[in-house]
Amino acid sequence: MDSHTNATTAQKKTKPLAPKVKELVASVKSVILATTNSEGVPTSSYAPYVQEGKDFYVLVSFMAKHTKNLLNGYASMMFIEDESATKQVYARERLTMETTTSEVERDSDLWKTVVASLKDRHGKVVDIISEMKDFIVIKLEPTKGSYVNGFGSAYFVDENLNILEHRNDVNHQ
Repeated sequence: MDSHTNATTAQKKTKPLAPKVKELVASVKSVILATTNSEGVPTSSYAPYVQEGKDFYVLVSFMAKHTKNLLNGYASMMFIEDESATKQVYARERLTMETTTSEVERDSDLWKTVVASLKDRHGKVVDIISEMKDFIVIKLEPTKGSYVNGFGSAYFVDENLNILEHRNDVNHQ
């Protein structure tokens, strides 16, 4: 057997780890964002976030490339285990979600709730930046995703971060 076959056989024998999706999300303070501009040019970035119900919110500046991209209506977000905490860099625990995006109206009740939650989670700096006119709140509404917590341990996830099914050889594409 070649090394690829051995690796594939080992992955098939690996018992999936118990999913801890919500624990991963709660363990990090920022989310990695993947966006594209109107020409399809990708940008990766990050932003501190807060979760309200099933939706996620970020307070971002128009000076950042990702802000205009977020207003295109779609983005991907990823929560990932810290490299220093992982045993195997190739198998870092991670959750990737496809989202629809929209701007929250400034000074609306939702804006006030989100800004207060951001302040509680990230500190008084939120008071300062939320008053700056170039900062806006973006809602990221999850639609579907994927959660991985080790070799042979990958799952489909719904918009509520609930596990739908284990991704096996047949649908692990």
